[in-house]
Parts: sequence; structure tokens; C-alpha cells
Amino acid sequence: MTRRWVTCGTPTTPGILNPVTAACDRGYVPDEVRILSNPPVMEHVAEAKALMSEVIAAYGGDAEIAVHELTTETDFESIVAFYRDQVEGSPADDEVAIDVTPGRKFMSAIAFQAGIQFGADHVYYFHRKAGGYYGQYYPEIPRTATDLIDFTEVL
Repeated sequence: MTRRWVTCGTPTTPGILNPVTAACDRGYVPDEVRILSNPPVMEHVAEAKALMSEVIAAYGGDAEIAVHELTTETDFESIVAFYRDQVEGSPADDEVAIDVTPGRKFMSAIAFQAGIQFGADHVYYFHRKAGGYYGQYYPEIPRTATDLIDFTEVL
């Protein structure tokens, strides 16, 4: 079984890293990571990709990380296809987690719908309960100020 983390880029590196760090902290350490990127966030995705390897290694993992780049951020058909392929293209015994935390609202909406519709094992959202921690990394934020919500358990 392979654990796959699927997410997208955003202009803040903690926005990409905090959800996967919280998931690792709860025992979901991915073997593969797939990041959807687009032109405005490419440099943040590159930085997050390098740091994500370190985060996963700290939890005993060694993930293969791949970036899928869109040519325009509003290529909705390609966004849907990316998420569909990540879920439906995975072997049946793989565990796929879609992270809907980072990205523009339409990216999160598409990721959420695709995760539910195509049968992802987890659809995660990293919730900062307190606004004072914007831009900080997971280890710097008190655990009582965050929650990793799995919408497959809520719905």
C-alpha cells in the first residue's frame, strides 16, 4: 500500500507545509506527494517541495514528490483531471489524501468535490482556530490552535 498526499500550491509556504505536517503528526506519513502548481505560485511550490522532504523524513518517511504544472491557473478542466487521476489512477490498495487547505478558493472547491466524488480516502483541511498564527509553521503553533479535519469522516 502506498500513501499519496495530493495538494496544490499557494503563495505561502506554511500554507502548503502545515497540512502535511499535521497529517504526519497524526500518523499519515505519505510515500508519494503530488503538488498542483501554476505560474503565480511556482517559486513557493519549489521551496515547499524541498522542505516537505525534510518534514516527511523527520517522521520516518521518504516520499517521492512530483509537481504537475498548469500553464494557467484557471485551467479548470486540467485541475479536475489532475485530482481525478490522483484518486482513480491509484491502485485499489493505495490510500489517497486530498488536501483542500492551500490554493485559491476555486482550487479548494474543485479539490474538495473531486476528493468526495472520486472516492479519496481522506479529504483534509488544516484549520487554524486562532488568527494570530498566520504565516507560522506547524511546530510553532500550539496544538490547541489547530485542527486537521478529515471531511470523509464529517460527511
